Amino acid sequence: MTTPQSLRSATRPPSLGGRLTRLARRAWHMEVGVWLSLWRFITRRPRVPAGATAFTYHRPVSMILIVFLVLSAIEIPIVDLIVHPWPWIRIPLLIAGIWGVTWMLGLLLGFLTRPHAVGPEGIRARVGTDIDLDLRWHDVASVERAHDVAEKTASVRHEASGPVIALRMQDETNVLVTLERRIPIRTPTAEQR
Repeated sequence: MTTPQSLRSATRPPSLGGRLTRLARRAWHMEVGVWLSLWRFITRRPRVPAGATAFTYHRPVSMILIVFLVLSAIEIPIVDLIVHPWPWIRIPLLIAGIWGVTWMLGLLLGFLTRPHAVGPEGIRARVGTDIDLDLRWHDVASVERAHDVAEKTASVRHEASGPVIALRMQDETNVLVTLERRIPIRTPTAEQR
């Protein structure tokens, strides 16, 4: 039986500690994903299930990430030249600069080494290291490529035809998957049903 007290606690926003914990987990997950993407690229092991066909989705973000990579790589020697007389500033800035370039490279490679995949078992819909949905064919009603700009993040919306998963890339929706029924879907911001 649901009481008014339990309803209030169910709708109460998470505490500051809960939000910080969730943020720290997400940051750790992204950090590990970036380094795994570097390893997958170096060892030429894209994350595509056996018998599946890969479909890339990185084009909308690749140019902007490459520009940031090049500018960050140029920034490292410039900053080093400016702070060269002070090793106590120079060393941490060099470490941070090299880590930043490596991290951005891993982020870009996350889009390349984790493509969407369609195979005999179903669909693997992905967005870099953030989202990896394993959808079986018996759960999927339809799949379509879309250019909808209404969605702000990856989301699940409930329409008359059934639940619709909208995966977003840059400023538009990349893939819309309509499901036969509600299934648990985990996105970076929350778990949705």
